[in-house]
Amino acid sequence: MWLGKAEAAGFLANAADYGVAVGTDRLKFPEDLVVIAVATAVELAAAVRNLGGVRALATPTRTADDFDAMPIEEQHQWVDDLVGRTTYAANADPNYITLLDRGVSRAHPLIQPALAAADRHAAKPAWDVNDTVGHGTQLAGLALFGDLSTALQTTLPITIGHRLESAKIMPDAGHNPHHLLGTVTREGIDAAEASVARRRTFCLASTTEDDTPHDGAPTSWSSEIDQLASGASGLQKRQRLILVSAGNSDQNAFTGGNYLAVSDHPDNELESPAQAWNAITVGAYTQKVILPPGEPGVCVAPLGDLAPSSRTASWQSYWPIKPDVVYEGGNWFMHGAPPPMKHPALAPLTTDHQYPQRAFTTCSETSAATALASRDITALWSDYPELWPETVRAIFVSSARWTSQMLAHVPAQPSKTDLGILFRRYGYGVPDMERARRSASNSLTLIVEDAIQPYKKSATKNAEHIHNELKLFELPWPVQELRRLGAAEVKLRISLSTFMLPNPSEPARGNKYRYASHNLRFKLNRPNEKAGAFIKRISKIAEQTDEGTIEEPDGWMFGPNRRDVGSLQIDQLTCAASDLARRNLIAVHPVTGWWKAKSIPNPHNLNARFALVVEIDAGTVPAELYTEVQVAIDNTAAAVVAV
Repeated sequence: MWLGKAEAAGFLANAADYGVAVGTDRLKFPEDLVVIAVATAVELAAAVRNLGGVRALATPTRTADDFDAMPIEEQHQWVDDLVGRTTYAANADPNYITLLDRGVSRAHPLIQPALAAADRHAAKPAWDVNDTVGHGTQLAGLALFGDLSTALQTTLPITIGHRLESAKIMPDAGHNPHHLLGTVTREGIDAAEASVARRRTFCLASTTEDDTPHDGAPTSWSSEIDQLASGASGLQKRQRLILVSAGNSDQNAFTGGNYLAVSDHPDNELESPAQAWNAITVGAYTQKVILPPGEPGVCVAPLGDLAPSSRTASWQSYWPIKPDVVYEGGNWFMHGAPPPMKHPALAPLTTDHQYPQRAFTTCSETSAATALASRDITALWSDYPELWPETVRAIFVSSARWTSQMLAHVPAQPSKTDLGILFRRYGYGVPDMERARRSASNSLTLIVEDAIQPYKKSATKNAEHIHNELKLFELPWPVQELRRLGAAEVKLRISLSTFMLPNPSEPARGNKYRYASHNLRFKLNRPNEKAGAFIKRISKIAEQTDEGTIEEPDGWMFGPNRRDVGSLQIDQLTCAASDLARRNLIAVHPVTGWWKAKSIPNPHNLNARFALVVEIDAGTVPAELYTEVQVAIDNTAAAVVAV
C-alpha cells in the first residue's frame, strides 16, 4: 500500500476501525510511505474510500517461503538488487543496535556495510565472534531491514541510518549456567562499551526456563538487567536502553482447541529475564495468516492476535506489566493432529549466516519480535538523539495500542478489571512509530526530563526516612483551543519513566517496595484545583499510606492497580476538552523504596532521574493544539532571554 506522506498519519491512525491491519514495517520515500496491510477486499475498499491518502495498491508477488525456497543463484540476484538500492547513511554519530546473542556473520553483503569488523565482541576473550549457529545473523537482518519480504519487493531506494554491534554472550558449544547469565550479559556489554562511547540499543533475544516459575518476582538475571539499565552495574556507569524477549512457548503443549488457553496458563509465564523492571520486554503478535495457495491447514492465531509462540504474564498484578509491547513473531498452522507446525510463509524473512551458500532464511517467535522492536526504537532515538534512554522508552511504549482483534476479547466498554487479560498478553499493544514521532496540529506531546530527591532523614531518631520532594509541573497547556472545543472529547495520556536501582537480596523478592530503590507516581489536578490545594491534597494522603493513593474522579482508563507498578507508569484519560483546559498541573512524587530504609545513609543525596511524557490528542476533531503550545513555549523562551 502506497500512502501519500501528508495523509499517511490519518490513514494509519484509523485503518483498524475498518478492519485493516497495517504491519509495523515502513518504507519511506520523498512522497510516499509504503506499508504492508492485511484485510478483506470489502474492508480495504471501505478504508480507501473513507480515509483517503492511498496512492496505489499491489499484492505482494512473493512471500517469505518463496525467497526461502529459491535456488541460491536466484537468491543472490535478489540480494544484489537490494544491495544496489540500499544506502547506509553517513552519520558522524549514528545509533547502534548491540545484539547480545551468538555473534553475527559479516559475510552477508546486506550486513557487512553496517557491522564493522572491530564492532564484534565476546563476553569471554577466548570465544570466536563469528555466528556458527545462525540466530545472531538472523536478528541482524531484521534489526537492519525489518521483514526482508517487504524490502525485496520494492524497486525504490532504501536508506539505513543506524549501525550494528555484536556482543557474543552464548558459547558455540554447551550453555551458560542460569545463575551466571547475569554475569555473562554484563561481560558482553562491558566488552562492547570498552571500544567507544555510543548510543546503543541493547537487544537480548534470549531467555532461560531454568529459573521458572518466578511468578513475576526478580531473578538473578533480571536483577542484573535492571542494574545494567540503571547504570549501577557495568564498567561504564551510564543508563542503558535494553530490550529483552518474553520467551517462547512449547509447541508440544498445544493439543487443539483455543490456543489462548495454553498461552494464558501459568506454565507459560514469561521466562527470565523478561520480568526486569527497567527493560522493555517484547512479546509477539502476528499478522501472518495466509498460507501459500493450495497449502493444506489452518493458521492457529487470527490476524492481529497473540502469536502462539509468545509467553504471557500470569503473575500477580503488583509486579510490572509485562510484556511492555508486542511485535510480529509469526504464526503456526494446524494440519491433522497436534501439535501445530511452523511454515516459512508465516514468519519474517531475514539474512542467513551461511552466505554465500544461503542468502535468506526465516526467523520468528519473540526473538524476531525483539529484533524488530529494536529497529523501530533505534530509529526513534536517532530522530531525537539528545533524549535519555528513560525518555525514549516512555515515548516508544506509550505509542502502543491494542489491535481490534485484541480488543475483541473484552467488552465494548471494558472495565479496568476486563483490561487485565490484555495487559498480561499484549502489554500496551503494538507501537505506532508515526504516533511516537509526530505532534500534529490536533495532537501534541510534551516531554519533561528532570530529577528528584525522593527521601530524607526523619527528625525522629532511628525512624525510617521520610518523603522529601515533590515535583510540580505547570505545563504550557492549549487552554484557549481546548475551551473552543468545548464538550468535544479529547484524550490525555501520561507516561512516567524512571530507572530504579534493584535490591536483589532474597528478602526483597516478594516485596515490590523493597526491590526498587525508589518508586515514583504521577498525579493530575482536578478541574480548577489550584497548585496550593493540589499539593496539600497529595501531601496529606501520602503521609497516611506508602502508596499515597489519591481518590480522583474516576476516568482513568487503566487505574492505579495497573498503572502504579514497575518503573514505567502509563494511563489515559478521556474527557471533555473544556474540562482538560482546567487540568494543567501534574505532580511527580515518591512512594516507598529501599532508599527509604533507615539503614541508608544520607538519603537526601540520592537523586533519581525521570521522564514525564504528556500527550493530548483531539482525534479527528480539527484543532490547533500544537500551534498554541508552540507559541506559549516561544514566548516563555523569549521572556527568559530578556531577563
